[in-house]
Amino acid sequence: MQLAIETFNDQFSYFPGSRYMGSKNKIIHNLWEHLSHLDFNSFLDLFAGSNVVGYFLKTKGKQVKTNDFMAFSHITSKAIIENSHIQLTQSDIELLLQKNKNNGFIQKTFKDIFYSEDDNIFLDTVRQNISVLENEYKSALALSALVRACKKKRSRGIFTFVGERYNDGRADMRRTLKDHFIENIELFNKAVFDNGQENSSYNDRSETIKVTADLVYLDPPYFTPKSDNDYARRYHFVEGLVKNWEGLTIQEHSIVKKFESYKSPFAKKEAAYSAFEHLFEQHKNSIIAISYSSNSYPTKEELIQMLKQFKSSVEVHEIDHTYSFGNQNHKIGNQNNRVKEYLFIGK
Repeated sequence: MQLAIETFNDQFSYFPGSRYMGSKNKIIHNLWEHLSHLDFNSFLDLFAGSNVVGYFLKTKGKQVKTNDFMAFSHITSKAIIENSHIQLTQSDIELLLQKNKNNGFIQKTFKDIFYSEDDNIFLDTVRQNISVLENEYKSALALSALVRACKKKRSRGIFTFVGERYNDGRADMRRTLKDHFIENIELFNKAVFDNGQENSSYNDRSETIKVTADLVYLDPPYFTPKSDNDYARRYHFVEGLVKNWEGLTIQEHSIVKKFESYKSPFAKKEAAYSAFEHLFEQHKNSIIAISYSSNSYPTKEELIQMLKQFKSSVEVHEIDHTYSFGNQNHKIGNQNNRVKEYLFIGK
């Protein structure tokens, strides 16, 4: 048993992290310091995001359930959290790289926006080949590798601007998407492991999903008056890539060809309060843990009072953490961005 635990701890080093808005990668050990004392086996991450929390809990032997309304987040969880043993083989990779006849959607739609013509041709080719993979986990691994490759070759990993305006000179920017993709297949293959539990991944709305667990972890988009928490706006290209733009309406007037954003109850202040109350009611029979920041609404005191309506015991832990809100370089390092990261626990 001790050997298995040590193996799982080593496994976390294989997590394919990325630059993701709000990711808990830098504070995951701080979170675990407080969560590890709780009595739970099953864990539901209702806003999975980068999936670092769910993956970390999987390495701790917990039964992990993840959910996110962004398809590219869900597909990564399916590839390395729900999936316990399937990997992409060399023959799979050869199939994925084969030339094919496709409609050239990315070449035509995103010409001269994010990538070179050669990279766009590569994306059209691989996306078409992924669609013929018969195993759902192989498909999830390939899509996850492609998404991470795309983000690695974008300065700051986002899709809100044309070209390379914020090119910081990283070697990643000079490599082809094909090289990135092949490298990421290896990374995601290494991230696959079996923790002895039946884990699951969902792509649903937090307010409607009918899934629960011993411990429910909430890390919703933080609402602040001065920052934008629209994940679809930042990551629309890789979201569209995963969904093959099916069911999405591209806004033709948009210079980056983004699609109409998903509606979120956390996009407006009043709706965020109602959303929290609904989630607390929905999961009142579970331990509830919430990550939130000191400059967001509801405030710390308001969240405590709301949680106390459903929980007899509420504790709050503070973690020093710096966020850079917005996309402006001059904001990075600004002391106004230093906030407290709160972890609320209701039992």
